[in-house]
Amino acid sequence: MIVARVPGTEVSLRKSGGGVFEVTVDGTVRFSKKASGRFPSDDELLATIT
Repeated sequence: MIVARVPGTEVSLRKSGGGVFEVTVDGTVRFSKKASGRFPSDDELLATIT
């Protein structure tokens, strides 16, 4: 979804534990499931990277 809607974007998955889900852009955490207690919506996820 991200690569299709934001051309030139590179996406990678890093394995971790404890239910951690974070969206990081250029070394900056833009969304953290651990901090918010939830997953982002699709629109919210796209907004964090554009």
